[in-house]
Amino acid sequence: MENEILKNAWLYYYYLAWFATICFVIKLIIFSIFGADNGGDVAPDFNADTASDGTFGFLSLQSLLAFLMGFGWMGYAALQQFKLDQLGSFLSAFGVGLLFMFGTAYLMFSVKKLEKNVVKDKKTAIGKIGKAYTAFEPKGSGQIEIEIDGQFTVTDAVNNTDEKINAFEMVKVVKVENDMLYIEK
Repeated sequence: MENEILKNAWLYYYYLAWFATICFVIKLIIFSIFGADNGGDVAPDFNADTASDGTFGFLSLQSLLAFLMGFGWMGYAALQQFKLDQLGSFLSAFGVGLLFMFGTAYLMFSVKKLEKNVVKDKKTAIGKIGKAYTAFEPKGSGQIEIEIDGQFTVTDAVNNTDEKINAFEMVKVVKVENDMLYIEK
């Protein structure tokens, strides 16, 4: 019985390779469509060595699938094409699986480094003129369109006066407190 299982070991490698390849491609398509932010991902990656700030961890679902894919295809090739024995095929499959895993983790880490997180200094908006994006009740809040750090942006603001400000009226930023813009007509 054990000899029969070892004789058909190539089938286990083959099915594992196909399963992992299909899952890897599906996960890659999801990653491409929805991006890397793990907040809305269907199969979020878990991080073994990083904080939960959405960064790509080494032990992610994508890198584990890459390991299984490399392991399966190399195990199959080692038995069927290279005619290695069971131990030789297992060791070569394990080595190629690790190579795939490290390669995928490196590529995902490199892609993650390309993300740009722009922090705008809202204090640069003091004294600038913008446009009310929404209507503001007296001392009420809403949104304005204004240039901050050289870029037009829509941001939250508070009406600093006792008069109503209609949408699309010109407003001036008079102060910034706790990252909130205070405006006047």
